[in-house]
Amino acid sequence: MAAAAEATAARSAPRLFIGGESVAGEGESFAVVNPGTEETVAEVAGASAGQVEQAIKAARRAYDTGSWSGLPAAQRGEALRRLMAYLASRREWLIDLSAREAGCPVGSMVMFAQVHAPLQNGLDVIDLFQKLPEFEENPLPFAERTTARGGVLQSLRRHMPVGVVAAISAYNYPFYTNLWKVLPALMAGNTVILRPSPLTPLAALIFGEAAQAAGLPAGVLNVVAEAGAEGAVTLSTHRDVDMVAFTGSTSVGKQVMVQASATMKRLQLELGGKSAQIYLPDSLAGVGGAAAQVCFAHAGQGCALGTRIFVPEAEKAAAMQAMAAAFAQVVIGDPSDPRTTLGPVISAAQRERCARYVALAVEAGARVVCGGRAPPAPARGFYFEPTILDTPDNANPAAQEEIFGPVVSVIGYRDIDHAVKMANDSVYGLSGYVYGKDVKQAVAVASRLRTGTVNVNGGAFSAYASSGGWGSSGVGRERGVEGLRVYQQIQGMNIQAG
Repeated sequence: MAAAAEATAARSAPRLFIGGESVAGEGESFAVVNPGTEETVAEVAGASAGQVEQAIKAARRAYDTGSWSGLPAAQRGEALRRLMAYLASRREWLIDLSAREAGCPVGSMVMFAQVHAPLQNGLDVIDLFQKLPEFEENPLPFAERTTARGGVLQSLRRHMPVGVVAAISAYNYPFYTNLWKVLPALMAGNTVILRPSPLTPLAALIFGEAAQAAGLPAGVLNVVAEAGAEGAVTLSTHRDVDMVAFTGSTSVGKQVMVQASATMKRLQLELGGKSAQIYLPDSLAGVGGAAAQVCFAHAGQGCALGTRIFVPEAEKAAAMQAMAAAFAQVVIGDPSDPRTTLGPVISAAQRERCARYVALAVEAGARVVCGGRAPPAPARGFYFEPTILDTPDNANPAAQEEIFGPVVSVIGYRDIDHAVKMANDSVYGLSGYVYGKDVKQAVAVASRLRTGTVNVNGGAFSAYASSGGWGSSGVGRERGVEGLRVYQQIQGMNIQAG
């Protein structure tokens, strides 16, 4: 009954949040579609161009008056704890929404990353920021600490907010990516305009409710949803916006960089990936789960997933057989059904992208081991079978391009040097994985990978550990100290006494 009531509430005209007020959108309306059933979850009246401008002005005014940045960090933290408490009170609604809006199965372990982890990580962000110094001393040599007149020179670095931040988030983990932009930016003293993906706006609009419940000053947090991309372009070009934090594809990230360049905005970009999983010869007993951990992770819709799987050439056939066996009990279906293990991709266009890249891979010499098509059932929904490609080399399109679906390429390597060379043969550098019983050897291999994060026999999902892309995978980092400092700028301060 509660879920039904929440679903009805979600359908009742979601509202934008501008200048401290919940407002109806005045722009083009658009439907939010459940990718698992193709049913309409909600109709959203998007922001007009004028409302995007209003949101920017509200954020600018709130920052310039110091109503937020002028508060001590402890007071900002208290307000943001109230915001997090409101979001935590909506936990069950957020879980249901992640299934209906983003298509993540409710019974999936990935729901931890969709909802549970962000709710804890938000509190951790507040704690971590309050441990960081506002001032740090520059390490001047002793000889430079005294002036010609016998005075003392102190040289400091002061960490200050950037200003107005435009946060433009992705559809795959919408609540997670929204929170990982909003919380660090606000905690650092900035004001924020949050613009979500048109495919998953509801997980952002709840932040407006939370800001009201927490009593944030007007204009500190604004949320504008839209059907197209006009508002996003405005946010990345407007002179009153100081920084753009964007999560999405590399192609769009490049556009954001160009758009932001005229006004020299600070950028934080988390973009695409084509990460490698390298299984060393002593680790092949665990290779059976290599494909499943990608495909069952929100239908492969994760930029950091290890979609290229490298195994010794002599063991490739056996490894692929073991991976395919892990799909034997797959349950493809409605993400709201607890029995479902593989949900949909986000849209019909994304399903077509998966099919197109499988076809391109086969044309270039790959073989479909399993999957490779839309399943015969369910009849409705944007489903694609978990797919393993026997890929002849790393030059194959399926090994070079980000597909963003439940599709993996398995590639054989001759020796460790060959595996590392292929893993690094990519324009991307977001994440990487090395598995080996000999941890010393596995770490040595991991240290050779050109990627922003590398995981040896496992990973960390923590507010205290940062991640970020190299090359075409982005600029800047999220989480950890670096993910807070990216929302700050440094002012040098030199003080002479005596």
